[in-house]
Amino acid sequence: MGVYVKRQAVLWLEIADGSFPGAYVQEKSWKKITKLLKLIIHPDLGCSMYEGLEDYAVLFIYAIFCTRRQSDDCRYYETGLLEIARKNFKTFTAAVIFIIGLLTEPKFSRFFSVAPDLALSSELQVAVKKIIKSSPCLSDGKIFKLLRKEIRCKLTDSVYTPLAYSNDKMDGRLANMFLGDECGAMDSYPIEAMRSSQVNLAEKLGIIISTQYPNDNNAMIDEIDDAKKFIDRLHDSEPVFALLYEPDNEYLSGDTWKTADLAIYQSNPVAYASEKLFQAICAKRRKAIEYENKRENFLCKHLNIQYKGLGVEGFVDITKVRQCKTEEDPEFWKGRSVYLGLDLSQSDDNTSVAMVTYDEPTDTIWAKVWGFIPADLEEEKSHREKVDYKKLIASGCCYACGDEVIDYGFVERFVLSIKETYGVEIVRQLGFDRWNALSSVQKIEASEDPIECVEIRQHSSVLHRPTKLLREYILSKKFRYFENQMLEINFQNARCTKDTNLNQYVNKKKSAGKVDMVVSIINALYLLQVDLLDDPASNFGIQVG
Repeated sequence: MGVYVKRQAVLWLEIADGSFPGAYVQEKSWKKITKLLKLIIHPDLGCSMYEGLEDYAVLFIYAIFCTRRQSDDCRYYETGLLEIARKNFKTFTAAVIFIIGLLTEPKFSRFFSVAPDLALSSELQVAVKKIIKSSPCLSDGKIFKLLRKEIRCKLTDSVYTPLAYSNDKMDGRLANMFLGDECGAMDSYPIEAMRSSQVNLAEKLGIIISTQYPNDNNAMIDEIDDAKKFIDRLHDSEPVFALLYEPDNEYLSGDTWKTADLAIYQSNPVAYASEKLFQAICAKRRKAIEYENKRENFLCKHLNIQYKGLGVEGFVDITKVRQCKTEEDPEFWKGRSVYLGLDLSQSDDNTSVAMVTYDEPTDTIWAKVWGFIPADLEEEKSHREKVDYKKLIASGCCYACGDEVIDYGFVERFVLSIKETYGVEIVRQLGFDRWNALSSVQKIEASEDPIECVEIRQHSSVLHRPTKLLREYILSKKFRYFENQMLEINFQNARCTKDTNLNQYVNKKKSAGKVDMVVSIINALYLLQVDLLDDPASNFGIQVG
């Protein structure tokens, strides 16, 4: 299993064991789901679904239907996310979920499947019909009525209708439950339209399933990223149960996928029990290695790796970053020499200031970072980026200034106040990106207590060294930062790109969200690194012993 499947399993086990606040596994629902799975017959195996479903599908179904909120006993998870490779029965699993939903949801509920076209959307309808016709207790016409365009449950007066993004409008429908199939081939509109229809429902559920796709603008990318942040407890958004069957970071770049069988197993849970499927995927892998024109399909559909993104990888695992967190200590900075980094973005976007210092006796880099957002856009940004800026501002790691644009004057005054506020001995230099920063830099240099400002060219040949340094110090636990959830979110968002010379840098366009705090740290580290490495008396960067 991949790292995020393990993390999700651990989180759900906390709920099942009764040690997670706010949610629990309801025994009554568990017994009901078990009874239904024993009544529904697997059309291919001829046994009950309770015996025939894949292990991941059993976990997915029980977690979604049996996990309840302690406050009102409603369903805890509002989204079930399944990122899984082809030929792992993902649509079949969704069909079982829909049948259970049709039988158990409140009367007059409406169910929809959405997909890029009607043929794909109807795959779920075909699977539902196949299962119903194979189950004697469901196939006599007393419970379900199977029509060409919809499926009706007579017990609950509920209706399931397949929709196509290509020719159906998604707005104006009320979906108690919906399935987004092959979401990697769609943008976010169909999913958000379905979710908007559920706003007033006490119990709602969206099932989102897909393999990876090579395009960057697809709904699955955001869904996966949001689920990872929820699993890592970086924000408190709507609860999502996510099984993300994708290879770990070490297999997402370079050629490791060519020889690593574990990458296959992490993307194809059915391959654990099916040697036939595993050998079939290995055969496809051999062809993908030999023929470039077969590589994209194999990597996207069978390994959940975006082929065009082979040169893009996560900067550093968030669990490694968190090991570097320490408690706030304002006294720490008194008497220290520091370097500042500034990422002054567009006026309506995030801005960041970082302060770093090097502690030679312990060979440790320390950092403190602040973010700045336009005050009038706080609510809009919180909704759009799924980040609780109100909470971040209250914690002191973020400031709201200006109106719909950043108040650059506020940022300039903040930078100039650092020396007095934190008692640092000297601010050696401030590193900045020329974009949008020239006016502010001129004011900082012309102040009564000026700071020398150094332009840092935003190019891989320049940024590679501090980027590599930051990653190495994090992994060796020689990097320290004071508690800062906004910084952790930025690290989670950060994606790196390598140029033709294998120089690595954080790529804002390829990243999964805001990364300005990470960029400002790297700008500051560039100055620290150049200053200390250029000093022959310093042992910085030299391993001793």
